[in-house]
Amino acid sequence: MIEWRGIVAAGVVLAAVSTAWAARTYHVAPDGDDSAAGTVEKPFATLERARGAIRALKAAGGLPAGGVVVELHGGVYERDGAFALTAADSGTREAPIVYRARAGAAARIVGGKVVTGWRPAADAKVLARLVPAARGKVLQADLKAQGVGDLGRLTRRGFGEPMRAAHLELFFDARPMTPARWPNEGYARIASLPGGKEARVFAYSGDRPKRWLDEPDLWVYGYWYHDWADTYMKVEAIDPAKRTITTRAPRHRYGLRKGNRWRVLNALCELDAPGEYTVDRATGLLYFYPPKAIGSGQAVVSVASQLVTMKDASHVTIQGMTLEACRGTAVAIDGGAACRVVGCTIRNIGNRAVSAAGREHAVIGCRIHETGDGGIGLSGGDRRTLAPGGLLAENNHIHHFSRWCHTYRPAVKVSGCGNRVRHNLIHDGPHNAIQLGGNDHLIERNEIHHVCTDTGDVGAFYMGRDWTARGTVIRENYFHDIAGPGRIGAMGVYLDDQASGIAIRSNVFHKVTRAVFIGGGCDNVVENNVFVDCVPSVHIDARGLGWQKKATDDPKGTLRTRLAAMPIDGELWRKRYPNLPGILADDPGTPKRNRIARNISVGGTWDDIHAGTRRHQAIERNLVGTDPRFVDARKLDFRLRKDSPAWKLGFQPIPTDKIGLYADPRRAADTTRR
Repeated sequence: MIEWRGIVAAGVVLAAVSTAWAARTYHVAPDGDDSAAGTVEKPFATLERARGAIRALKAAGGLPAGGVVVELHGGVYERDGAFALTAADSGTREAPIVYRARAGAAARIVGGKVVTGWRPAADAKVLARLVPAARGKVLQADLKAQGVGDLGRLTRRGFGEPMRAAHLELFFDARPMTPARWPNEGYARIASLPGGKEARVFAYSGDRPKRWLDEPDLWVYGYWYHDWADTYMKVEAIDPAKRTITTRAPRHRYGLRKGNRWRVLNALCELDAPGEYTVDRATGLLYFYPPKAIGSGQAVVSVASQLVTMKDASHVTIQGMTLEACRGTAVAIDGGAACRVVGCTIRNIGNRAVSAAGREHAVIGCRIHETGDGGIGLSGGDRRTLAPGGLLAENNHIHHFSRWCHTYRPAVKVSGCGNRVRHNLIHDGPHNAIQLGGNDHLIERNEIHHVCTDTGDVGAFYMGRDWTARGTVIRENYFHDIAGPGRIGAMGVYLDDQASGIAIRSNVFHKVTRAVFIGGGCDNVVENNVFVDCVPSVHIDARGLGWQKKATDDPKGTLRTRLAAMPIDGELWRKRYPNLPGILADDPGTPKRNRIARNISVGGTWDDIHAGTRRHQAIERNLVGTDPRFVDARKLDFRLRKDSPAWKLGFQPIPTDKIGLYADPRRAADTTRR
């Protein structure tokens, strides 16, 4: 932990906003009145009324010096739609607009509706479908009678599918509940493929699916061919005599593989464990097996698609509140500049917590968890001109993310040019922690652990298949306890499919399989890192000469079309990336000019470098298999003592005490039980 010293973004210090300098403050309270004055004693009732007051203020003479603060008093602000801000609602750099929770107040923006009127499920047909042990424990509530008209629906989703807002979800005691499924833990396995790999039918073992024949909206989820490509598919037919399940067209894009993982969900007959629920969309009835007495917690169903949207708005901050229970992305920022989400708790979300596209937007000090499709998305900067976007994700605690789509829905996704991901703590996710595309990003001082927990052939940090995506620096991060249950396992930093021109410096890797994985790329730098119990520490393969050679040589393939899309022969690109313009004449399938220098590797294994191309790499001055004399490895203190032999090799100190979250009064408190 370190003390907050301020954060500089594009020359601007992102300091905490103080009421002392704001010339105007409006107040909003759940029991307020929109016809009131908006003062602390007579607050408005809605954010829209405060927004209108600010617009009127601007129309009457402009924003006052210091800007405007809208303070939300404690309580719940239920919403069935997003609070929408546009360019008309912008502040300025000198006069920003801040919507924030009042000091000491717990203000919650909730895109859901509290469910009441619970009673035991008593219909004979329903009880007959439940397992005996669940009868008398399953409750029901009539959602339509409580004004919930749109129940949403399950849709095909997962790898290669567009991000879609989730259907109606149930949250109890501020935690997401589980759609009724089988098996309750883990997965079943594909027994055989009677129609072959390319068909939509697979065989199962046992007789459990006989129970599912009367389920009206049954879905299967799984890793049907690859451990990095999960998909939800609707069940079209079950043949209990042949023990087969047929899914609705189209078939899975990669086909099916015997032995791969799958499970079923949305089945009332499988509502057999505490915390499970299902919705009968024909009757509007919600069935729930509560994990504890229904009166001991609050049941909420998601209704709103989003909670806050900003379209072409600038210099607006959302600060210090809890945002929860929506079906889509909680805060969506599109265009504009310098909008911030600061110190918020964002939980129980159908898609992402925050999506930000534009310039200098920032997500700082937030607690993000229980999201359906990732955490933060940052997109900004101009790759062709290499102009930086200046977007920032800093000091956020992101965990238990991607409940719905498990692959390629990372805790932080970065694209464009010149954006930064710093000082975040990321853990407990099924796939990537950070996924990156584009140029000249900085990934710095993050702690990442226990990710890639449900997938294979995956990296905690991941990028790939683009020779032009260069210039990113990954430095002073701590990766630890990263493996992966899939057939190929997980990597720490995964430069996939010839990713090139990336610097990996001064990181600590502890108990990471394939800690640094260079998948056939060139011009990468791996220096001054510490590897402890990694297997191996560094991997370099030559896939461009093997299984990927056809794709490497294909003029219409991804690598070459992405190369053609960038001005690599222009003066700017030639100066920034001197080895890129001549890549096609330089045997592009051969990995070369990767520099592996001044690293420490102890325990595990050191390297796994393609023998035929080893001569093309610069591998020098690494301390391998020798006691580096850590301060206290048993207590995970991997600093070096003064008598370490690594100093003679030119090793530089790694500021491990500055990695991860840091103290900042604005950062959301870690109060959720986990």
